[in-house]
Amino acid sequence: MPARFFTVRKELPPRRRAALWILSFVLPLLAWSAVSYLPFLWHPLVKITAVGDTGDFEMGALVEREAYSEHVYGARAAGKEPAEGDLANPIYLPAPHEVARALVTGFTTPPRLPSEPWLHQSLWHSLKVILWGFVLSSMIAIPIGLLCGTFPSISRLTEPFFEFFRYLPAPAFGALCVAVMGIYDAPKIAIIFIGTFFQQILVVANTTRKLELGLVEAAQTLGASNKQLLFKVIVPGVIVDLYTDTRILLGWAWTYLMVAELVGTTTGITYFINQQARYRNYPNVWAGIFIIGFIGVFSDIVLGRIGQHLFPWQPAASRLTFGRMLRGLLPTRPQTSGQAAT
Repeated sequence: MPARFFTVRKELPPRRRAALWILSFVLPLLAWSAVSYLPFLWHPLVKITAVGDTGDFEMGALVEREAYSEHVYGARAAGKEPAEGDLANPIYLPAPHEVARALVTGFTTPPRLPSEPWLHQSLWHSLKVILWGFVLSSMIAIPIGLLCGTFPSISRLTEPFFEFFRYLPAPAFGALCVAVMGIYDAPKIAIIFIGTFFQQILVVANTTRKLELGLVEAAQTLGASNKQLLFKVIVPGVIVDLYTDTRILLGWAWTYLMVAELVGTTTGITYFINQQARYRNYPNVWAGIFIIGFIGVFSDIVLGRIGQHLFPWQPAASRLTFGRMLRGLLPTRPQTSGQAAT
């Protein structure tokens, strides 16, 4: 079994790949459930279920276990009925079923104030910020990265500055963006643009340099010009890898969203999460965080499916789609002799 599990650079069978894909989500969920539902693992607080005679605690209060033990000892020493309680986790760590409920009620429960947006409105606002910031970044960064990876002179002229600038944290430009662009969506889009633009140039340039040199030399031998080399050899040769890089960099854009939406007026899913934390409604906080992850995974799956249609020459073994994953988990029917012959 260990030898089969730790295979080096070999493709796994579809069923095993699907099972491991599911386990990557199930195992963290099991750990979270164990911490939430098994009191002997980690329940540092006591939730009061009966106040007793002392009046020290209110119904439903969360108290430290040490303080509760001292209360019980003191109440019994004074001949009074102590409060009763159950072991519990802090309020900021809700159980999985509470977060699952919040994922549904968050969309159906109206906001507390008429001026506050609904959850779906906040999500749509965040998606627009992500889309504009990343699309503008890609439209400029990908052509520059291709030129840097193709022509060494352009690389030497520009990449040292890009290397320097990519270490500057994008959120540090928040105050400048607000001063120049106002307090609404423009500075948020600018933060996402800055956070992905310089990284994207360097990644695209590095991917372009990985193209097999023999293809370029063969085209030059046949008399191809620089323009023909770029658009008929280099771009077609790296287009699949560029598409994969773009999918990965889109995830980087999501990591800047929370910081970007705090610049100027707080908006989008960040506003929803901050408001729910202010109301101490932590299941909704976790639900908002998980929704970002769900959208990110869903968008990556959709982009992967689009890539299969755009680049059908990719090796089929490297593409584990959701449908193929489900089919891999289903038991296979034994073939009859006629089917095998066919």
